[in-house]
Amino acid sequence: MNSIKLPQLPDRTPMKLSVSVTPDLHQDLQEYALAYAAAYGREVAVADLVPAILSAFLESDRGFKQRRKGTDGA
Repeated sequence: MNSIKLPQLPDRTPMKLSVSVTPDLHQDLQEYALAYAAAYGREVAVADLVPAILSAFLESDRGFKQRRKGTDGA
């Protein structure tokens, strides 16, 4: 039995993922980076924003969350 309250941290080693996007999506991501800079007063590279965008998308997808929990009825 561990003597501390905090459990062992999960593996947080970043995984590299390469993707290709359409020119339209690339432009949208560039514009999003500009909007981010305007909102927060600092520039962030698109490559640094994409993981946060993907995480926010997955977190907001109710159907995906239900499926993960096994409550989609399938």
